[in-house]
Amino acid sequence: MIHIESSGRVTILRMAHGKASALDLEFCDALSARLDECRRSASAALVLTGTGTIFSAGVDLLRVVDGGATYVRAFLPAVSRTFESLFTFPKPVVAAVNGHAIAGGCVMACASDVRLMAKGPGRIGTPELLVGVPFPIVPLEIMRFAAAPQRLQSLAYRGATLSADEAIAHGLIDDAVEGERLLDAAVDMAGRFAALPPAAFAATKTQLRAPAMRRIREGWQYDAAVTRIWESAETLETIRGYIARTFKKPR
Repeated sequence: MIHIESSGRVTILRMAHGKASALDLEFCDALSARLDECRRSASAALVLTGTGTIFSAGVDLLRVVDGGATYVRAFLPAVSRTFESLFTFPKPVVAAVNGHAIAGGCVMACASDVRLMAKGPGRIGTPELLVGVPFPIVPLEIMRFAAAPQRLQSLAYRGATLSADEAIAHGLIDDAVEGERLLDAAVDMAGRFAALPPAAFAATKTQLRAPAMRRIREGWQYDAAVTRIWESAETLETIRGYIARTFKKPR
């Protein structure tokens, strides 16, 4: 699910789960475990990337509709823990967005310190409302932290997915790079961050993210309502319709 590579003091986590590294319960647990390992390791920085032309397609919606309410109640806390673990990771994290980063894939990129995206057909964005689901508090605050403030509401309401060049203006990525150079550029940037004093970097990162983390701690009560919406029969039917329209495979 998660392949680990290294380049000097930089650890590369390469997501490789199915065709699209879609987020399901097992994948979230695996990624959280890898992040915990990297926290304890001697590596000084992290690069997160995907496989082929997809960074991550976001939540595995087929698992959601197949598993229903029982699965939703287990999955939403797990995916929130994974997002938070990445967002609060004390070492530098560079996202090498090698292709499509949709919904939860976009959130993972935005949880990183720097986001580089391959030029080309890849799209990035948060179509949650088009799917029919609201954001839990952790991904919402990650998006609030990363996206340009004047663009966040539009991103959430419209659910548009953007090219690399468009995403720069919206704050979703920092730079667009030719695909063949993406990983090298990300490793190089992570290496430069790795040269910074680690304690000072971690303290600064914690300070920068403190307002978002306060809102997360104060806003957990909203997740109960979010879960009720996700697990409702009406929402599951809306998700089935989205799957049918998007993938042409009604379930």
